[in-house]
Amino acid sequence: MLELKNISVDVEGAKEILKDVSLTVPDDSFTVITGPNGGGKSTLAKVIAGIMRPSAGRILLDGTDISDWDITKRAQNGVSFAFQQPVRFKGLTVRDLLELACGHKAKEAELCALLSDVGLCAREYIGREINESLSGGEIKRIEIAMAMARGSRLTVFDEPEAGIDLWSFTNLIEVFKRLRRQVKGSVVVISHQERILDIADHIVVLANGRISKQGSREDILPALVDSNEACAFCPRKDA
Repeated sequence: MLELKNISVDVEGAKEILKDVSLTVPDDSFTVITGPNGGGKSTLAKVIAGIMRPSAGRILLDGTDISDWDITKRAQNGVSFAFQQPVRFKGLTVRDLLELACGHKAKEAELCALLSDVGLCAREYIGREINESLSGGEIKRIEIAMAMARGSRLTVFDEPEAGIDLWSFTNLIEVFKRLRRQVKGSVVVISHQERILDIADHIVVLANGRISKQGSREDILPALVDSNEACAFCPRKDA
């Protein structure tokens, strides 16, 4: 279980980005953090991953205070982070990255299963280099396959829909549905897409650096989106 207690983030020369944020991410859950642009969502994701340090507050993972741990120590202890724009590694292949995620030399069948789970043909992708030849949608799906391979206690995705086309986004939703069914740890997704909110267990609404709402999808989503119009930060399912 992840607990954030009274987290604040100040940036020198800028306003307070996060203001006394407290939330709990239960075990084996799919949580979506949403809200208007500039509300502090990506900052919160980076704080959870250890990329940014809070100026106040504590972060607990299964009761252990990890507030002072950097991103490397958090990764070693089961916290994974998927960037909004995934990093491309020239010279490394899809096989290389999946085996790094697995932590061992993987058999062909294991790699095929991972790629199949995210809708990619292993024969076409195992030997591909992680470079500009891969589309945004392809590299996002490979990143999710890596998350599945790692089996992390907590995986954070920062706006996974960013920079991909509609066709790729539709496939991405199907991949997240599969990830949701197979999850053995907790998943946190930063997103304002209604179709991702639709598959969440829990929704947290972050605006102006503060949590304005949090609770189950059934309690929160109807308040954000009704049958006639969506909130400003929730694109419609048919958009």
